Amino acid sequence: MDYRNRIIELRKEYNLSQAQLADKLNMSQSAIAKWETRRTEPTATAIIALSKFFNKSTDYILGLEDEWGNKTY
Repeated sequence: MDYRNRIIELRKEYNLSQAQLADKLNMSQSAIAKWETRRTEPTATAIIALSKFFNKSTDYILGLEDEWGNKTY
């Protein structure tokens, strides 16, 4: 799983629209949409913000580990 799928999965798990997530992260809805369609990649700052908001590790957000902390590569 990659960052795109993780963001979509977590956003839906929290029942948030792209606009609602963007508002909570103080970002634009278009930024979220671009990540979810792989038109751009989130910056390190954005990944950290997602990690803090969802209370997940940055490696989890990036798809480098599963929910138990096991490496997926």
